[in-house]
Amino acid sequence: MADFDLVILGGGSGGYAAALRGAQLGLSVALIEKDKLGGTCLHRGCIPTKALLHAGEIADNSRHASEFGVNAQFISMDMVAVNAYKDGVVSKLHKGLQGLVKSRNITYVEGTGRLVSPNTVQVNGENYTGKNLILATGSYPRTLPGLEIDGTQIVTSEEAMAFTHVPKSVIVLGGGVIGCEFASVWNSFGAEVTIIEGLPRLVALEDESSSKLLERAFRKRKINFVTGVRFASAVKSPTGVTVTLEDGTTHTADVLLVAVGRGPVTAGIGYEEQGIAMDRGYITVDDKCRTNIPGIWAVGDIIPTLQLAHVGFAEGIMVAEEIAGLNPRPINYDGVPKVTYSEPEVASVGLSTAVAKERGYDVVELSYDLAGNGKANILKTSGSIKLVAQKDGPILGIHMVGSRVGELLAEAQLIFNWEAEASDVAQHIHAHPTLSEAMGEAHMALAGKPLHAHG
Repeated sequence: MADFDLVILGGGSGGYAAALRGAQLGLSVALIEKDKLGGTCLHRGCIPTKALLHAGEIADNSRHASEFGVNAQFISMDMVAVNAYKDGVVSKLHKGLQGLVKSRNITYVEGTGRLVSPNTVQVNGENYTGKNLILATGSYPRTLPGLEIDGTQIVTSEEAMAFTHVPKSVIVLGGGVIGCEFASVWNSFGAEVTIIEGLPRLVALEDESSSKLLERAFRKRKINFVTGVRFASAVKSPTGVTVTLEDGTTHTADVLLVAVGRGPVTAGIGYEEQGIAMDRGYITVDDKCRTNIPGIWAVGDIIPTLQLAHVGFAEGIMVAEEIAGLNPRPINYDGVPKVTYSEPEVASVGLSTAVAKERGYDVVELSYDLAGNGKANILKTSGSIKLVAQKDGPILGIHMVGSRVGELLAEAQLIFNWEAEASDVAQHIHAHPTLSEAMGEAHMALAGKPLHAHG
C-alpha cells in the first residue's frame, strides 16, 4: 500500500491540473489514469477537433483565395494527411504533459482505478491511500434510447474525428457546441450537412442574438438545419442512414453523427458503494468541489458544472489549493468564457439578456456590428459584439459572433469579472487595426460616445 497526501483518479484536465498544482504546493501526489494523460480534451476533444477546424479553415481559404487576389484552388481533402497533422499536434502536447508530470515527482499510475474505501483507490491489485481523494473520471458521448452507435454509419464525435474519408452527406443530431463544430468541419471538407436540433435554435445555451447570427451564417455556407423538432428514429441501409423526426419528416445521409451531449463517467467505479451523493449520475458538490464524504472531492465533467476543459482545469487547481490550506475563492461560473469554434465562432462570457432579466436586473443592451471594424473587413467576416449591462451599472454579459472572436474573450472576461462599466472600458486605447477595436467601440457606444457606430 502506498500513502499520499493526495490521490487523483483521472488524468484529464481537472485531474492533471490538481496533480501539478498539488505537487507544486508540496503535497505528495498519485495520479491514476486508465487511458492517456490529458484525457478527452487532449486526445478526443478540444485539441483534435480544433485541428480539424483549422484544416477546414485552410480549405475554405483556398476556395475563396481569388477574392484576395491569390491564384489558388481547392482540389480535395487528403484525410490521411489531415489526421497526421492532427495527431502530430496531440502527440506533441501529450509528450510535453508527460514531461511536466514526471518533472514534478508525481507518482503516475496507468490502469483502471476503483474506489474501495473513502480514502483508497485500487489499481492493478494495488491500493493507493490518500488523506484526500479527487475524483476526475470525465465524461463519455451520450446517445439516445434505441440509437445504437456502430462506429461507421452512426457515430459519435470520437469516431468522427478519426475518419479517413469525407462523407458525401452527414446528418448531425444535436445543434450544440459539438454538433455545430462538426457541421462546420464537414461543410469545409466538402460534405453536405444537415443539423437536427430539438430545441428552438442552434447553440441554445448562448444568447438568442448569437444563435440568430450563427444560423444566418450557416445558411450562407449552405449548412442545412432543422430546429424545434425532435428525433424519432433512425434506420440504416447499405447506402446510408434515414432519420425520422417526430413531425414525420425524414432525412437521409451517408453518416449520422450523434452529438447530443456528454454524460458523466461515474458508474461501476465504487462511488455509490462508498456513499457519495449523486444526482442523475453526477456527483453533487459544494462551491469548493467537496463531496458529502470528508476528504473526497470531485472536479470536471462528473459534477454538474459547465462541461468545459478549462472549467475542470480551474476546479482542479482550486481543490489542490484548498487542500493545501490556501483558501482560494470559489469559481464564479458566470465568469467562465465559452466558445463554439465553428466558422463563424460564437463566444461569450457572463449573462445572456434573458438570464439577466430573470435575475431582476434593469437591462440595457448594445450590439456593435463588425461591419464597422477594419480588421473584420480585411478578414471578410461579419457578426457583432453584443453588450448586456445593468442600467447605470456594470457589464453583465458580452456575446460575440465572427471569425476569431474567441480571441477577444481574454478582455471580455476581465471586463465582466472585474465588474467594469462601459465608461471604464471606453477610455482604453485598442490597437488599430484589430478585432479588439470592436470591443472598445461597443463600450464607447454604450457609454454614449459612438464613433464607428450609429447611435
